[in-house]
Amino acid sequence: MLNSAAHRQIGQWLGVRPPHSEQELLNIIEGQLPVTSIKRLLALGISRAEVDALVIPLRTLQHRRSRREKLTVDESDRVLRVMRVLSQAETLYESRERALEWLRRANPRLDGRAPLHLLKTDAGSRIVEELLTQIDEGMFV
Repeated sequence: MLNSAAHRQIGQWLGVRPPHSEQELLNIIEGQLPVTSIKRLLALGISRAEVDALVIPLRTLQHRRSRREKLTVDESDRVLRVMRVLSQAETLYESRERALEWLRRANPRLDGRAPLHLLKTDAGSRIVEELLTQIDEGMFV
């Protein structure tokens, strides 16, 4: 569950009115994000290779751009998933650089996988969000 600061941050990152509820976030996803959302992810420090693996393959993105199509609902959901976790990590680590470093580092609590790699699925992102919550509450470092 996102707090209002995370909603504001995600709204700012997407260049839209900040969602005030999970329902409004769902409406953004179902409305399908523009392909420019990918540029916004890149500007946040997510690499092209990470976008390719987590959100949309480069060839598919080029195809969408050439046809002036929006991202699909699933792709839009994945953009929001990455932003949601990045926002949570950035708040916890008080720096985007530190947040990205944590997200990219293999974590023993995740069977040696980097948290960012788990964002390919909703279940994986929930595990990462729970781990961030546990770290924030002082359970793990």
